[in-house]
Amino acid sequence: MGRIFEVRKATMFARWDRMAKQFTRIGKEIAIAVKQGGPDPDNNPALRRCVANAKGVNMPKDRVEAAIKRAMGKDKTDYEEVVYEGYAPHGVAVMVETATDNPTRTVANVRMHFNKEGGSLGNSGSVGFLFNRTGVFKIKNEGQNLEELELELIDAGLEEIGEDSEGNIVLHTPFTEFGNMSKALEERNIIPISAELQRIPATTVELNEEQAKEVLTLIDRLEQDDDVQQVFHNLR
Repeated sequence: MGRIFEVRKATMFARWDRMAKQFTRIGKEIAIAVKQGGPDPDNNPALRRCVANAKGVNMPKDRVEAAIKRAMGKDKTDYEEVVYEGYAPHGVAVMVETATDNPTRTVANVRMHFNKEGGSLGNSGSVGFLFNRTGVFKIKNEGQNLEELELELIDAGLEEIGEDSEGNIVLHTPFTEFGNMSKALEERNIIPISAELQRIPATTVELNEEQAKEVLTLIDRLEQDDDVQQVFHNLR
């Protein structure tokens, strides 16, 4: 079958790995949402957001339902959300969001990842001030008029509207307005492809290719950790 088959196989396995990681991340988010607001998506906005995000990554409906049932069961795992801050090589700021049932294990692993790739784990607040926590909603562009939609959503906290490389509409809103935007979209029967809280850097660091590769090696290593949900950085 030769080299082309091996390349295709490697690409396929990489895609499966990413999908498995996404399913695990959303499964933990579901567990946390159910613990905080109950198992009914109609009465739990956080869980409703998780279900929408699950659809966005093609997570099977039965896996979503199983995750909700697990979160209600006797053998449920209690996850704690913990954020770690630090620096990658060349002064790049990094924030690591985790969901863990064992913070002692998680902090040890996160510190190890930083150390092995030439970075350093910092204290709480050491780089957080460099990021703005922002709500990011992605919706399908199904005949939407961006100017009209912008006017309709300004009162719900819309700060910025645009399109991604796939032609989807992307909405940015302050962290404090995340719930208002979710409600405004629901009232218009607009189901987001994804709705996430992201940490957007206020300033960025530009590096040469070799230096950037060192930083991205650390980012990739962190993202592969089972306890890590999302990693944000200010590398341009």
